[in-house]
Parts: sequence; C-alpha cells; structure tokens
Amino acid sequence: MSRVLIVDDEESICWALRRLVTEEGHQVEVASSAEEGLTLAAAQPPDLVLLDVRLPGLDGLSAMAQFRALAGSAPIVVMTAFGSLDTAVRALANGAFEYLIKPFDLDQAAAVVSRALSLSVDRASSDDGPLGSGQFNGGANDETGDEMIGSSPAMQEVFKRIALVARSDASVLITGESGTGKELVARAIHRHSHKALASLVPVNLAALSPTLVESELFGHVRGAYTGAATDRRGLLELADGGTVFFDEAADIPMSVQVKLLRVLEQQEVTPVGDTRPRASSFRVLTASNRDLRTAVRRSAFREDLYFRLAVFEIALPPLRGRVEDIPLLAERILRRARDPQCAAGPHSRGAHFTAAAVHELCARPWPGNVRELRNAVEHAVILARGGPIEPLHLPAPATSEPVEPSDAETISATVRRWTECQFETSADAEDLYVRLLGLVEPPLLEVALRQHHGQRVSAARSLGLHRTTLRKKLAQYSPGAE
Repeated sequence: MSRVLIVDDEESICWALRRLVTEEGHQVEVASSAEEGLTLAAAQPPDLVLLDVRLPGLDGLSAMAQFRALAGSAPIVVMTAFGSLDTAVRALANGAFEYLIKPFDLDQAAAVVSRALSLSVDRASSDDGPLGSGQFNGGANDETGDEMIGSSPAMQEVFKRIALVARSDASVLITGESGTGKELVARAIHRHSHKALASLVPVNLAALSPTLVESELFGHVRGAYTGAATDRRGLLELADGGTVFFDEAADIPMSVQVKLLRVLEQQEVTPVGDTRPRASSFRVLTASNRDLRTAVRRSAFREDLYFRLAVFEIALPPLRGRVEDIPLLAERILRRARDPQCAAGPHSRGAHFTAAAVHELCARPWPGNVRELRNAVEHAVILARGGPIEPLHLPAPATSEPVEPSDAETISATVRRWTECQFETSADAEDLYVRLLGLVEPPLLEVALRQHHGQRVSAARSLGLHRTTLRKKLAQYSPGAE
C-alpha cells in the first residue's frame, strides 16, 4: 500500500481521484491548498503527490520545491486546466513526473498513477535523489512574437509535448497545416533546450534553388563549380553546437536526402568539391505540412531519413480544431496591431471586438489558420478606424476546396479505385488492408477526439470501440502518446 497526497481545490476532482486511488488499494490524503498539503507531507511523507497548479494562496508550481524537500524522490504529478507553454516547461524542468491536462480521463489518470507509484517503489532503495532535473530557460519572448498561446485541450497537449522533448536532443518532426505555427514550435523547443544560447538556423528548403541546395546546406570550396570563387561554409556547418530547423522537409531533393542522412548519422559535413569532412554536431527540428509517411510509401522520401528526423512528433491542430482559442488569439493580435510599426497601427487605438464579431471569428473555417486570422484582424482594425470591430469590417472568408459529405457508395468507389491502383502499380502488392487502415483510421480518430474535446471514453463510445482499443490505436499512429 502506498500513500498518495492529492492537492486540489476542486471537490469533484478530489472525489474522483480519491475514489480511483482507493480502489487500487492505496491510502489517500486530500488537501485543498498547497499550505495544507505541505503540512500533511511534513507529518508523513507521501509516495506520490498529485498537485494542482492554480490553488488559493501558494500556487502549485511555486510549492514544488517544498514538496520535493518533504517527499524526497516521490513523484509529483502536476495537474492544470489553465496551462501554458511556460507552465508545462516549468513543471517538467522542476522535476514533475507527469503533466495532466484537465479534464482528463480517469483511465489516463489511473495509468499515470500506476506508473508513478511503480517508479516510486523502484527508487525507494536508491540514492538517486529527486526525480527529474532541468534548467528552466525563462518564458516565451513576447517581444519577438514567439509566444504560443491557447487554452484548448489540443494546445495544452502541444505545450506538454514541447516541454517533454525540449530538454532532450531528440530529433523532432512538427506536422500541421500551413499557418498553424510550426516554426513557433521549433523556436520554443530551441529556446527551452540546453542549446538555447547557441544558434537556431532555419532552413526553408522550398525557397532554396534546386541547383544550389547542396551548396547552401553543406557549403563549397573554391572552384567546386562555375561561380564558386571562394570557400563558403554551409548552413549545417554554421549550426554546429546549436539547432537546425528544416522547414517544408518534403521538398528535400532525393539526391540531397542521401547526403543529409550521412551528415546526421556521422555528425560530419563535407562541402561540395571537398573530400575532407568537417565535424558539425547539431539538433534537428523538422516541419512539414505534407504527410512524410505517405511520401515514404510513394518512394518520394527515404524511409531511413524519415525515421532519423521523426524520433518524436508534435502534431499541431488546425485553428478550426481549437475554436475556443480564437477569441484569445484575436485579442492578442489586436494588442500587437497597436504597435506603430504594424500596418494597422495608426488606426488601432480604441479598437475592440463586438460580440457579433467574435461570434463571426469563431464560426469561420480558417483554412489559412492563425496566419489568416492575423490578416483578418489587421484588415478589420483598418476599416474600423479605432472604433468597435463589427463583422462587416472583416474580410470575406477565404475560400477553400469545397468538401462534400461522402456517402457510402462514394467511399466504396474510392476504396475500389485505390485498391485497383495498388495492384496496377505493383505486381506483388502486400499489406493492402493494413495500409488502407493506416490511411482512414487516423483522420477518423482525430475527428472523434476533437468532437469529444479529447475525452477518450466518450470518443471510443461514439466509434463503437472499447477504450483500450482506442488507446492502442492512438499509440500505434502517434508513438509516444499516452
């Protein structure tokens, strides 16, 4: 039997967690404030602390060091419904075992409690000291526009994954539609990593000339080709000790992929026209708005390079999948529009959104995501001329390819054509059933989870799946996800 201390001022959360932990055969104590929790921990150190962030009096993050001093190496699980990237990074950097986002499934909480208590037992006889350690590199830099905001469950999960991976050297693949903020994620990972004082070198592969991409990446020596009058260090050599951010990775030419893979594996760069490799060690962050796994299946992207780039994956939700964040984002954009250097600056003083305008913003599909929202707000500020912003001040919604609901007959025809194509292009087609499931299941699961606000139990019910089956499928398509 283990002792679990629950520190939360929400009675419903405490009731549910007490019942969950008690049913597992453990002893439970509950506190409604950090101060009360510290008193209980001082009287008898717990084996696990479930700690809310927002508490009356001393907040959870500020109290973590005191709980650590009293509870020793006992795991601390941080819980919050008001998280930010700053919160996630601070919690994990201060040694939190896990970061639970409210509302969470009890199945998810039970799994976390089980893992934490197992680790607590394993460490009980060791002298390894507190769980977790790390250096917090400060909050997001609002002045540079790098701050990521969002209160939706989808963005809370993104913040958690950024905080988890930032302190490692793992290669990260950042996916999402155009305009969702993939570069912001890359900058946040770099800023909160131990390489934060070194350079972040962004490489927009789509913007590089196909004939000069090797020279840009790897550098060249004098005389390597016509026009190479002097030696030139490539971007990958300049990134030594820091981080490289490959944007639009699907555009990496196949001829370059082979050489890039060699660089990543050997941590050496050989300039064009040279035979002597030069040491260069850097972390790799990659972004793509196209599915690289599909590109691998089509032989348009090397599988070995994909696995080298996608050690850890962060999938950004489209803006239409985080509607509750739209008012928050729009207000932030409006505040920045008051900057005199902004195009809308001279017209923005006194500008504010009416309820009707906020409703209109939340109702739009935003195919261009946050980038389109920013343009729409700045457009409206100019037309409103410092007054209230009404729906009529917003630009016409951007048009996207219309998507008609497909009936069963259309879906069947599409699957039939796809299957025929596979047999036509490959005489020895294999694993067609598994490959088809890999195409249709991820979007099905994604939409179901979004409709149920991330609640897996209700999503599984609507899909007709057992929650355990849903959890296994999510782990299959998103390795590393709980």
